[in-house]
Amino acid sequence: MLKGKIVKALSGFYYVQDGNSVYPCKGRGNFRKRKITPLVGDNVSFEMDENEEGYILDIDERKNELVRPPISNIDQAMIVASVVEPEFRTILMDRFLVLIESKNITPIIVLTKTDLVDEEELEKLASYKRDYEKLGYTVIIGSSKEEDGLQDITPYLEGKTTVIAGQSGVGKSSMLNSLKPHLDLETNDISRSLGRGKHTTRHVELIEMYGGLIADTPGFSSLEFQELEYDELPDCFPEMREHGEYCKFRGCLHNKEPKCAVKAAVEEGEIPTYRYEHYLQFLEEIQNRKPRY
Repeated sequence: MLKGKIVKALSGFYYVQDGNSVYPCKGRGNFRKRKITPLVGDNVSFEMDENEEGYILDIDERKNELVRPPISNIDQAMIVASVVEPEFRTILMDRFLVLIESKNITPIIVLTKTDLVDEEELEKLASYKRDYEKLGYTVIIGSSKEEDGLQDITPYLEGKTTVIAGQSGVGKSSMLNSLKPHLDLETNDISRSLGRGKHTTRHVELIEMYGGLIADTPGFSSLEFQELEYDELPDCFPEMREHGEYCKFRGCLHNKEPKCAVKAAVEEGEIPTYRYEHYLQFLEEIQNRKPRY
């Protein structure tokens, strides 16, 4: 029996890497019966038969997994957002951060297309950068075209499995092409009518880069909190984990409760107002979510 990691899933085949070799494999039928789907990132046991056809026999326990994109065993997520085309929106960034935090994955924020904005916009961006860094997040600002700042990414890749996430059209594939030009990943211009990019990444694949594995994943146009319960939401905001310890009531949702340390921190300017407003919006969204059957 051989051991390896699934690095690509395409057309019913799972490509398993063992050392320097990659073997196309199929999943055994019992996975289907057990309602288990092998994912890119899975560490698996597999075998090759006399016809050199590979079969996945077992999947090691996962430390985490994402449904969209379908990938497992992720160490960190680089959330790529453009400054313009499409414009940077803190509420979209915070949605990504909440979903990444809920999976116990380390987020890294990467802001691209800085070559397309003026000094005033750059100053506004620097203000957001300070806000997110104060929360403990790593923020990298750069431009794929000018290769400015993006080389700051490379030290974070070594020894890690990294997923690249972000809205369509923000420059995820362009960023990877800039870091490793021979990849030649397909990129498309922004759809002017929709204000978002066309989906150019059609499958999930782990790519070896700078001593780690990095995944270019399909872009997102919407993000919903289907797997997150309302009482789990405060733990997905670092500032609420910090200040929430001093709330009067245990299990405080930082909404209507009296003597709430989080609300006090917002009033005192220690927590950005937009972050708290996004939290309340997400909380209401989860509480009003239709039950799944």
